[in-house]
This record gives sequence, C-alpha cells and structure tokens, in this order.
Amino acid sequence: MTKRLLVGTVAVGGGAPVSIQSMCSTKTDDVAATVAQIKALENAGCELIRVAIPDRAAAEAVDKIKEQISIPLIADIHFNYKFALMCAERGIDAIRINPGNIGGAEKVKAVADICRQKRIPIRIGVNGGSLERELRAKYGGVTAEALVESALGHAALLNQFDFDDICISVKCSDVPLTIAAYRLLSERTEYPLHLGVTEAGTPSMGLVKSAMGIGGLLCMGIGDTIRVTLTADPVEEIYAAKKILRAAGLRHDGVNLIACPTCGRTRIDLIPLAEEVERRLDGCRKPITVAVMGCAVNGPGEAAAADIGIAGGDGEGLLFRKGEVLCKVPQERLVDALMEEIEKL
Repeated sequence: MTKRLLVGTVAVGGGAPVSIQSMCSTKTDDVAATVAQIKALENAGCELIRVAIPDRAAAEAVDKIKEQISIPLIADIHFNYKFALMCAERGIDAIRINPGNIGGAEKVKAVADICRQKRIPIRIGVNGGSLERELRAKYGGVTAEALVESALGHAALLNQFDFDDICISVKCSDVPLTIAAYRLLSERTEYPLHLGVTEAGTPSMGLVKSAMGIGGLLCMGIGDTIRVTLTADPVEEIYAAKKILRAAGLRHDGVNLIACPTCGRTRIDLIPLAEEVERRLDGCRKPITVAVMGCAVNGPGEAAAADIGIAGGDGEGLLFRKGEVLCKVPQERLVDALMEEIEKL
C-alpha cells in the first residue's frame, strides 16, 4: 500500500483506482489550442493532464487554462524553479520536477515551501536518458539501481525541507530495465508510483512496449497512475491506457471484446466481422464481455464466460449468452442481432 496523494480532486496511491494521464502536445501559451486538446483528452477518458512549462509565457497561461477545464492540471518543469513558483501561484494541481536540475538547495526549498503551503504534490521524474553523470559512472551505465538511487536521492532532498507529498517515476525506453527499476523502487519506498515506458514509439510498437512494461507491473500490484507515451495524437494514449487497465483487470468500464484468431473451420469472413463489432461498440460503456467467434466449435463453449456473443457458420451464425445458444441468425443479420441483444443488457 502506497501513500495517498490528492492531485486536485483525483486520489493517487493508497489503494485509489489507477488513474490515466497524458500530456498536451500543444504550445501551452496557446490557451485555446491547449484547452481544446485537454477537453478532447477528457472526453476520451483522461483523468490527469500535464502541460510543458518551458518559459514564462507557458507559466502565465496556467490559470487561464485551469478555469476552462475540469480535470487536474500538472506542470512539467525543468531547470527554472521560478516557473514552478509561478505555476503554484496560479493554481496548478501538481508539479513534475527533477529537484536535481533546478539549482541549489535554496531553490529546491523555495519550491518545497510553496508546494507544502498550497498542498501541491510533486512528482519526481527520473528518466534513463537524463540520469546524473556520477550515477552512470558509479553503476557503469543506466541500471535499475542507478535510477532508484537517483529518485530516492531527490526525494530525500525534498524531505530535508519538510516536504513529503511525493510521487515518483523511473522511466526508460528499455522495457526490462523499466520493470526492474520499478520493482526495486516499490520495495524501497511507499511513495505512489507513476508508471510509463518513455519514448515507446509509434502506436504499432509503442502499445506493445507499454502493455508489457506498464501492464506487467500493474499485474504485480505495482503502480498508482499511468501514462502511455506514443508518437501520435495524445488521445491515442488514453485509448491505449484504458485497454491496458482492462487487460490487467483494473478497469471494468466499457466493453471487453474477445475474438478467436480463425482457423480452417471458419466459414465466415471473421476479421471484418470482428472489426465491425468493435467499431459499433466504440461508445458503449457497459461493463460487459462480448465474444466474436469463428465457428460453433469455438463459439458458445470457449466463450462461455462472455456476457453475449456470436459464432459464425455457413450463411448463418449463433447468438449466445453465457455459453447458452439463444438462436440462429442469418449471416447478414448477425451483428445487428448482437447489438440489439446488447441493448437489453
């Protein structure tokens, strides 16, 4: 059990549901574009949103953005501690910072003081690509031990100034290394952990890396909030995160679609059939499992746990619920019949 933090109205850690984050790709000082993107992300299911604060103009936009959105806003800050102070004064809900790269102890203290006074949590974000030179030398490169020592060293620095509302991430683009670092970190701290595989890539490979790294850790009981990083529209990150949480058994909102891979017994064009079902269920928020199977052999039997499903045949198919056949349906009516039955659930 990790320590519980409040990021705006969203609880992170302490047994709270694992929350989904993303980061805007807009210029933060373009308030209209940033707000529009945040609203699109929120509609997709984003629960915490982060914006880059590279300069004064971005920091000065925080309150203007805050007043137009309804999910908590996190500031991502590097190097200039004054931007953290400005964001705190403008109502930011949390700050992502690396205490080691904003200057001396007095600057860290200034950030810790204002965040303590305003009850603003701080995420210590350690990345393999920006690990301190001395730790690289000590451990012979980027290792799990080096990442964890860096993170806990930054936490200790904040602790010196009586600040303890801390979340930690230790991200890498290397999946096994990321898993090893988070496992080690979870053994050594009770701070909530923000999971991610950084620079995961385009959706085709990035989703695989994220599912392995984030999903694997979640299945071990590690992680309190997640961000899938994809080289794509940030909305795609939210869809991916929701799929990972469902696959890990941590989210039950929305449809869990299962489908067989087809084989020589299949007498129906199953791939476009499954794709049509997935498309038509895109907006469904019912916590149900829907099966699309290729034949009667693999249908009601193998998918007996499904709330509702269809199994293809030769010119017709079966509609079944919890393994029990409801009726036979002509092939051209199969998807419509399935959707009508789902409406009744």
